[in-house]
Amino acid sequence: MSDNEAVAERHASWLELFFDLVVVAAVAQLAHRVHDAPSAAGVAAFALLYYAVWNVWTSFTLYANVAGRLTRQRAMLIAMFGIAVMAAAVPTAVPEALHDAPDVDHSRTFVIAYIVCRMLASSTWQRTGKILTSWPSAQAGAGLLPWFASIWVDAPARYWLWALGAALDLTFSIRQSRDPDRLLEAVARQSEQRRRRHGPGVPPAPTRAILDLSHLGERLGLFVIIVLGEAVIQLVDAAGNPLSHWDARLVVAALSGFALLVGLWWLTLQHGVNGVPYFEAEGPTPTAALPGHFAATVSITSVAAGLGAVAAHASGHLPDGTRWLLCGGLALYFLATTVLGAMARLPLRWLLGWALPCVAAPVLAAALGADLPAWSLALLMAAVVAWQVAYPRVTGGR
Repeated sequence: MSDNEAVAERHASWLELFFDLVVVAAVAQLAHRVHDAPSAAGVAAFALLYYAVWNVWTSFTLYANVAGRLTRQRAMLIAMFGIAVMAAAVPTAVPEALHDAPDVDHSRTFVIAYIVCRMLASSTWQRTGKILTSWPSAQAGAGLLPWFASIWVDAPARYWLWALGAALDLTFSIRQSRDPDRLLEAVARQSEQRRRRHGPGVPPAPTRAILDLSHLGERLGLFVIIVLGEAVIQLVDAAGNPLSHWDARLVVAALSGFALLVGLWWLTLQHGVNGVPYFEAEGPTPTAALPGHFAATVSITSVAAGLGAVAAHASGHLPDGTRWLLCGGLALYFLATTVLGAMARLPLRWLLGWALPCVAAPVLAAALGADLPAWSLALLMAAVVAWQVAYPRVTGGR
């Protein structure tokens, strides 16, 4: 049996749902900070911080998926506290890009909390006696060394080390998962070498972990609900500001933003699989689903921050950074969809008529829409999402 087969259908436990609560706080912090600093540096910093939070969540989500009823409650609760520390450090984790007081710097606190969570995940995984061949970085520290080195390095080199760590994690997982049998053989050889050196007391080589794909799809989908919920909060907070004027432009902006989020919910969860936009009923493999999930959720969080600015300044013009935050986030979402569609070998007419136009339209709006009022940008982005939703019906496709 491969690690892509489900062993038994089950639903998220109360512990896992409790674990998700702290992720809600982290996503809210990230969305608010990138909304306040929508520069290129701010967006890049936001993506790196978001990756760290998402990576810890993914490591423990995959662990709980495999461990099932044997999930160690203490490890999950400690990881919750670690993510809470990361969330609290977000406002000053990148002071040059995300905060107005560069003399306050909690980036080292963020990194230390991240490293502790990753090491806890690795040790917790080892207790299972299993190896996850479909996403090895969940239990391995392939990209930890650059993060560790960044503790003693000043900005901006520190942030380049974070990017290197994220790239190493993704590269390691994607490359190793292409040949799971080879990975298992390498781990078995290492285990045998330790047994020869230290005697029979060494634990046996880990076996292949079996993922419950039904449970994993539910967990990834719940994360999407978290980021969509943050987008709704951004809209409501901006519209509920006592200084907001509830005129026709705000109504159009709010309705467009809500329609956009409904469309993203439909494409990602109703019309998607495993929390990523997709067409095929069986869905992508975990190796494709997890990067796709990261791209989709980081994009929605970016859109959420942009929608908050639209609702707050419906009749005005969005700053360049905020406009790119909204439109660029949506373009990235559809770019991930295009890549998954190409991997699934969808017909060329789908890619040219359905996916690529929805990547190009937000990019053009971001580049040429400086003179457009905020409400019209929201309406345009909602129309792009509506085209994605309506295209199968318009063309009679499945």
